[in-house]
Amino acid sequence: MGIGASIFLMVLGAILAFAVDFHIGGLDIDVVGWILMIGGAVGLILTTFIWGPRRRAVVTREPVDYRVEERTEL
Repeated sequence: MGIGASIFLMVLGAILAFAVDFHIGGLDIDVVGWILMIGGAVGLILTTFIWGPRRRAVVTREPVDYRVEERTEL
């Protein structure tokens, strides 16, 4: 899951938990919203810990010694 998908799940869950006043038989929309928010937060944390260190890699290279030779034609 990426950062965008995690944020989308959190926003969708917040909308379902706090803004929707709709009742479906046998399904609690508030609980579905909270589950989506928790899933989005877990996905965001995992994405940060898994992909975060890979982007901070430092590459060190040895300097290349270039030699310039001048030739004079006789």
